[in-house]
Formats: sequence, C-alpha cells, structure tokens
Amino acid sequence: MIRFEQVSKVYPDGTTAVDDLSFEVAEGELVTLVGPSGCGKTTTMMMVNRLIEPTSGRIEVAGEDVSTVDPVALRRRIGYVIQQAGLFPHRTVLDNTATVPALLGWKKAKARARAAELLDLVGLDPKTYGPRYPAQLSGGQRQRVGVARALAADPPVLLMDEPFGAVDPVVREHLQNEFLSLQATVRKTVLLVTHDIEEAVRMGDRIAVYGQGRIEQYDTPATVLGAPATDYVARFVGADRGLKRLSVTTVEEDDLEQPPVARLDESARSAATRMRAEGARWAVVLGADGDLHGWVSAEALAIAGEQGAVGDLARRMEAWVPLGASLKRAFSEMLQHDAGWVAVVDGDRFVGVLTPAKLHEALRRSVDADAQGVARGAVDFTSVSDA
Repeated sequence: MIRFEQVSKVYPDGTTAVDDLSFEVAEGELVTLVGPSGCGKTTTMMMVNRLIEPTSGRIEVAGEDVSTVDPVALRRRIGYVIQQAGLFPHRTVLDNTATVPALLGWKKAKARARAAELLDLVGLDPKTYGPRYPAQLSGGQRQRVGVARALAADPPVLLMDEPFGAVDPVVREHLQNEFLSLQATVRKTVLLVTHDIEEAVRMGDRIAVYGQGRIEQYDTPATVLGAPATDYVARFVGADRGLKRLSVTTVEEDDLEQPPVARLDESARSAATRMRAEGARWAVVLGADGDLHGWVSAEALAIAGEQGAVGDLARRMEAWVPLGASLKRAFSEMLQHDAGWVAVVDGDRFVGVLTPAKLHEALRRSVDADAQGVARGAVDFTSVSDA
C-alpha cells in the first residue's frame, strides 16, 4: 500500500533529514515510526502526503507515484491526525468532522450523516457532542474528533503524528485501546509517529526504529524487543525490553497447566477425597459444560465433610484472563490479586492456568521462536532453558 524507494530529504542548508529510505507498509497494517526528536520520522510521514517534498527517490501509495498526483487531491485521499487534533475552533464538532467530505463535494446532508456515524464510532454521541465547539471538549474528546475527521471520507491511508501525546497517561492508554479496537474494524493502512517505544510496541504491527535519518530496524514489536538488530536499537528499546516484550506476547493454550478440577454439583466429600489422593491443596470449580465458576480449597472441602456440594464452597476467581491476552496482562492480574497463578478462559470455557514458571517459559519460547523463525510451539523448552 505504501512503498518508499531510496527516498532522501536534504534541506538547502545541507541538513539530511532522511537518507536513502526504503521500506513497505502492507495494506491494513499499522506501522509505528519511533525514534528520538529530529531523527526524520515526521519528515518521512509528511512526505507521503507531500507536505514535505523528497529530494530524491520515489514514494508510492496503492501503486501510484505520489509525485504525479495533485497535492491537494492527494491529501483529501489520506487521513491525517496530529497532536491536539487541529480542529477549527469556530466550527462545531459535527462540521469539523464533515470537513473532508464537504471539500470532496459531498452533499451537506450526506457529509453530516457520515460525520455523525464516525462520531458514534469513536464513542461520542453525535446528538450530544455534534453541536458543541472544540473548546467545550476535553483533550481526549478533541483527539477522538480528530480521528473521526480523518476517517470521514473513508481514506485507505491514515497518517498519525504523535496523536496521543497531548493527553494525560490514563486518557492516553484509553485512547490507544479505543483506536486499536477501531483499527480492528476499519483496517486502515496506518503510519503512526511516536517518540515513545512503549506506544510503538503496543500499537504497531511492525516498528521502524529510527537512528539519524535512517531506519535501524524494521520488524515486528516482538522481534525488535527480543532480537535488536544493532547496539543502537538495544539501547533505544531499553534494558527492560524483556518486560516490554510481555505486552506483545500472548497467552497460548500450550503455555498452560491443567490443575485439579472439582465439579459444581460434586459432593464436598468426593472432591476432598480425590484432592487428598492427588496431594492437591486447591481445585478449579467447573460447571457441566466446562465453564469456570471459581476455585475451592482442600481445607474447605475437608471441613464441610458430608455437608453440601462443591458449588456451595466455591470462591470467586479474581485472577483470570482470556486466551490470547498478553503475558503482561496475565502478570498484572497475578500481582494485583496476589495470586500464584491466573485462570485462562476461552469465552466461558476454562482452558487452564498460567503459573509464573509457565509465563517465563512462554516468554523464552517466544524469543527463541523469533530467532529460529518458527512457531512458538515448535521450540523445545529444554534447549531454551539450557541456553
């Protein structure tokens, strides 16, 4: 969808902002450009919609050389989101959102209907927020309007320059989550500029790590964190890159242990006898369909004796995550609830438990799998632990 071929930007004073840049962004992919201030990442992005003209090289969008397209027409086909949204202060939220469709000649009713649809999509009720002006919105709300405006004409490409940098950390994380959910629905081809490696890792399908005017590494977040291509990349992503990798490594079924199980309608005595034979101190409580209902201790079952069923003694399962959640989320659940393991579910179905040892194993498998170019399940953990 977006292709850079040996692109350079040299300013009249001799400053080289971008030097011989070549990379591709696939259709529907979100690529983060990350690096320190002045490294050329924003220049790279702005050359796509010709706000900055390259000195040499070729940039294509959907197979078309952008240098052959009228700049104004090109920009109306590419969504653009900047810090603090850049909204027109004298226009209502609805009219701000409808800006590009109106410029493209859409009828007013159609443009406003599209604007209302997009406001609703980004979580702003058009009836409530549409008549307001930007000054009447919070920073996070203005940023949502900026995203809605960029999407209003349904552009195939979206450029985002530090889109979440002007809000506080809590709102920022919320906006990131919302945009990732939105991206899963609309699947735009996105270039997102950030100076924050945490944001780059969290948001990107792939990351371009910039040095001075050059890309030092272009790969998946997991690979950048697990196998930095250069010393510069290793320093940039930080000594805690192993912890950062937790956020891009998911919980898979092969990572889980199978604990003792007690059934909801089973007698306390029966469950206590079986757990004693197994030497188990606790069991996961499941319903008839394998759905998770909580957990029960061997001690509680033994005290109950002949009285009642397992379901009467089950305690709520506080620490749990869905299958496919990040290892970071699973680890956070363990810490938050002071738990020695976290239950994993697929919908309502109980799948297994993730222990600290298994979490570590999953992380090590992930790193080794990237190094070998194989799936995680193909990695022999014995060889990993001996490494």
